[in-house]
Amino acid sequence: MTSDIISSLHPLEIEVLNRFKTENKSLLWTEILEKTGLKESQLRTAIEWLLHKGLIVTEITGVEEIVTLTKTGISYGEKGIPEKRIVQLLTEETGENTMGHIAELLCLEKEEVGSVTGFLKKHKDISIEAGGILKILSNNSAPYIEKKQCLVNKLFQKKQVMITELTKEEEELARSLYRKRGTEQGVFRIDEKPVMLYHLTEEGKEVILHLEDSLKERKTEISQITPELLQEGKWKEVNFRKYSITLNPPRLIIGKKHPYRQFLDWVRQKFTALGFKEMEGSIVETEFWDMDALFMPQFHSARNIHDVYYIKEPEYCREIEEPYLSNVADCHENGGNTGSTGWRYNFDREKTKRLILRSQGTALSARTLAGNPEIPGKYFGIARCFRYDQIDATHGTDFFQIEGIVIDETINFPKLLGLLNLFAKEIAKAKKTKFTPAYFPFTEPSVELHVEHPVLGWMELGGAGIFRPEVTLPLGINVPVIAWGLGIDRMAMISLGINDIRQLFSHDLNFIRNSKAVI
Repeated sequence: MTSDIISSLHPLEIEVLNRFKTENKSLLWTEILEKTGLKESQLRTAIEWLLHKGLIVTEITGVEEIVTLTKTGISYGEKGIPEKRIVQLLTEETGENTMGHIAELLCLEKEEVGSVTGFLKKHKDISIEAGGILKILSNNSAPYIEKKQCLVNKLFQKKQVMITELTKEEEELARSLYRKRGTEQGVFRIDEKPVMLYHLTEEGKEVILHLEDSLKERKTEISQITPELLQEGKWKEVNFRKYSITLNPPRLIIGKKHPYRQFLDWVRQKFTALGFKEMEGSIVETEFWDMDALFMPQFHSARNIHDVYYIKEPEYCREIEEPYLSNVADCHENGGNTGSTGWRYNFDREKTKRLILRSQGTALSARTLAGNPEIPGKYFGIARCFRYDQIDATHGTDFFQIEGIVIDETINFPKLLGLLNLFAKEIAKAKKTKFTPAYFPFTEPSVELHVEHPVLGWMELGGAGIFRPEVTLPLGINVPVIAWGLGIDRMAMISLGINDIRQLFSHDLNFIRNSKAVI
């Protein structure tokens, strides 16, 4: 067993194990790095392999702080800190140097120049004369400026330094110029890293005992076959390094899309492939397009301040497009030309201009119907919507809806049910679906789609139906229109295998890195 392990060792692993043999003790990461002369990436790979083979174990003994330069700090290392450059300019240039002039000459931001001049004025190094002209007075801050520049230079040369390697004065300076939040605005960055101590296991000690003898007997090892080896027959004189397919490769932390963003893009591609055209619109909407055009009466409870978010400023839009305003107003008051009796109230033409955050994706459908759509035509939209709600595992105050309409002389309710069932199975990956009767002011007949979540049970995805004539005729459409507005957040919960809707908007890096890809 030991001989098999030794024969599988990579030169990097042998280099690390030899450090344990010569030192005869447990070693810190930094000690191994220094004594082997390996690059960090090489040492990380060797350590992971040795851990996997059970030859060493690791122990976290504490935390160390590493000091590096931010982007701002790196620019100071290249060009010099602003304090030094500004003092030097004011000393050498006796002309009329204003803050704007200095910023232009030294290629600095005006805010940066303002901050430095404020510091220098406070310490009585400069004065600000009439017209905003800066004059040098003394050199009181020279010691501080030199210490700051020296510390920047040290970090610029070494790239990173353990905070314990700094003097007490340097540490205080680094901490004073470090911002935990918005670190790119500071000069220094201070990161905490665990202190890793590595020990040999009993198996590791056994391997080390036989390692030297095994290496003496070992022929030259190679890991790749080349044309020269085959042509010249040298492959007979070498050993090919063994490898294990069970070893984990080094973990690469690469950039990737947020899983929910990836899911939304995938849904968009699905609908586009089915021949749908995408609808787009602003999240700030008027009550007219969000509700009135959808035949929701102005006294409807959904317009309560506890259900809809109203814009504080500006409160109203300028105008609503005609003839849609008049057509919709007539429809609400007496049915207009739809054959309906309407809601029988005086339509408020000012209230309809009230600005709100879009509460439903159906506002996109209303605008599309009024925009001279293709007939027959298929449209969809992924709409961010906002409603006041109690936040829990299946509810949020802002959410996405997958909104869609199909305009066609031959469209009917059974075709709508077929589409909804297709969406539930293809997009949400739902195993079970069911329909229940529903009521919405803008569709008749209406239906709700429910799917079964493997953990949370049955949950509603949203509503659908055939638009009423009170919706389509005032907007200039005289053929049947089927419509749906489904909670795509909940569809994603099933498809991505998560049990809490809040996780869709998570910043948890483990969730983002390890979540399954959309298939």
